[in-house]
Formats: sequence, C-alpha cells, structure tokens
Amino acid sequence: MTDNTNASADLPDRLSTDPRSPFYNAEVLQRDVGIRFKGAEKTNVEEYCVSEGWVKVPAGAAKDRYGNPLLIKLSGPVEPYFRD
Repeated sequence: MTDNTNASADLPDRLSTDPRSPFYNAEVLQRDVGIRFKGAEKTNVEEYCVSEGWVKVPAGAAKDRYGNPLLIKLSGPVEPYFRD
C-alpha cells in the first residue's frame, strides 16, 4: 500500500487524456494511471483534479459538433495512482 502512496506523489494535481489540453502529459499517461473516485475504481475518466476534487467523464454517447465526447464534471474525493 505504501508503494501506491509514494507513486501518487509523482502524479500531477491535474491530468488530462486529451492531447490538446494544457494538462496533458504523455510521459505520465504511459505508466497506466488509475483513478479512484469516491472509493470506486473509474476507468472512463478523461480529466481529473485532486485539489479541486473533480473528474470529467463522458456523458454517454453524446458528441459535440467536432466529434469529441461531451463530458460531465463529477465532484468528490479523487485518488490517482499508478497501476504498475
């Protein structure tokens, strides 16, 4: 368990999977980041912020006019960690 705690210290406060975002970090994403949101494992998180306590997840199959998924922001405790 201490291994995950030390690894989470290496994770940024905010991270996005969208390459166009200023919070995108390919080096971190290569290490297979996992997210626990409100104590449950989430596999569809597009962006998170630990200090503000939110995650953005797709809102079903809805797309915007550019073909990107519409995202909704969910508030609660966020715990990122490395799965490796």
